[in-house]
Amino acid sequence: MVVTVVHWLLAHWWVIVLVLVFAVLAGGGWLSNRQQRARWEAVRAQGLRYGLAQLDALHHSRFEDAIRDLMRRDGCRDAQRVGGGGDLGADVKATDPYGRRWVIQCKHRRNGARGSAVGTPDLQVLNGTARPVHGADVAVIVTNGRVTAPAVTFAKQQRLHVVDRQTLGVWAAGSRPLWELLRAVPPPRRATPLS
Repeated sequence: MVVTVVHWLLAHWWVIVLVLVFAVLAGGGWLSNRQQRARWEAVRAQGLRYGLAQLDALHHSRFEDAIRDLMRRDGCRDAQRVGGGGDLGADVKATDPYGRRWVIQCKHRRNGARGSAVGTPDLQVLNGTARPVHGADVAVIVTNGRVTAPAVTFAKQQRLHVVDRQTLGVWAAGSRPLWELLRAVPPPRRATPLS
């Protein structure tokens, strides 16, 4: 049967040519569609904005997704949500355009500013795992709520960054990347077109 098919194809070679032309056109269409989706995703990401009321209304896992998306908007193409049980203090990991590795712990408060404050124990977990376990250059805790004064002091002592409700509101609603809003961010790891 195989010999018969091969003889038929040799006699009707134009069928092979038609199949190849169709395959090339289909592949080209698929590639073009994929590139168009990537362009639209880039445009969507550039225009991504959240209001604090929107962030307050999110489930804690969707809050982590929003923080990941904001990092992607800012040029961290590899930003991923890794939070969940056993995340060891990391909910979002990303590498910025300057080569710095970001590890972000998210603390969503259902009641926003009226919810419980983020305290020193939350920052101690981040401090204990961000650099040694996750390889962070920049360790950040992000909340849509409040942060206690002792936690802010601890963060400064340990070179941790706190994104409180006010900073989150500016970052989520604007077009400036997070590293422009934080003080004392480490210098770039490598020279890039942006540096």
